[in-house]
Parts: sequence; structure tokens; C-alpha cells
Amino acid sequence: METTTEKSVEVLNDLIEINNDRIDGFDRAAKDLGESDADLKAVFEKFAGDSRRNVQELSAAVGQAGGEVETGNTATGTIHRAWLDVKATFSGHDRKSILEECERGEDAIKKAYREALSPDSGLSAQNSQLVASQQQAINEGHDSIKALRDSQA
Repeated sequence: METTTEKSVEVLNDLIEINNDRIDGFDRAAKDLGESDADLKAVFEKFAGDSRRNVQELSAAVGQAGGEVETGNTATGTIHRAWLDVKATFSGHDRKSILEECERGEDAIKKAYREALSPDSGLSAQNSQLVASQQQAINEGHDSIKALRDSQA
């Protein structure tokens, strides 16, 4: 039977993996943009940096719980990036389609944080506070990406 600590470590590691997906996704999206899209590149670099910080904080929490830190990505994130490659081949790298794909990624990370904060996640009060704090920034990032997408013709 899984202990509360083991379940907590699993939840934190899941958040590490999806933040790694987010980093890779925003790095990939920034590379797909042209020179005229410096404004979006700056936004994407900020969000990737936010997720790098999240990974550091979550990794520290896993270590404090005595767990082993996950360093990879989710299978879903890997599939999503492969889909981006295929889609880019056929549709190009226009701002709106890149922002649409980024919003899909933001939807996934929002869901992961919402699930991590469910009462049965096993997170300690301290870890719940950390995850809730990160969730606030994740939600703001999602809203920014959505607003940018909506502003495109």
C-alpha cells in the first residue's frame, strides 16, 4: 500500500515532468518564431524560466520528502511536441497556430496543478502551499497566452 509520503512524491514528480514539458514546449515555440516575433519570444522565454524555477522548487520538496527526483518529460508532452513538428510541416509557423498549441499545453499544466491540489493528493500543508503558489503563476501564464491568441486575426 502506498504511503502518504510516496503519493506526495509521485504528485510532485508529475508536476516536475509537466513543467519539463512546458519548458521544452516554450523553447520549441520560441525557435519556431521569426525575427519579427521578438515580443512572443520574450513571453515564451519568461514562461520557460518560470517553469525552470518551479522544477527547482518541486525538486527540493521531493528531496525533503526523501524521494528521488524525476528528470524526464511526460509521454503526453513528447507526443504533443511530435504533433507540433508534423503540424508545422503543413501549416507553417504563424503566430496564431503557435499560440493555439501553447494554449493546449497551458490547459494541460493547469489541469495537472488542479489535480495536484485535490484533497486526496497526499500533499503536506507546506507542499500544498508551494503548489498553490505555482498554480497562480501557471493560471496567469495561461490567461496571457489565451489573450495573445485571441488578439490574432
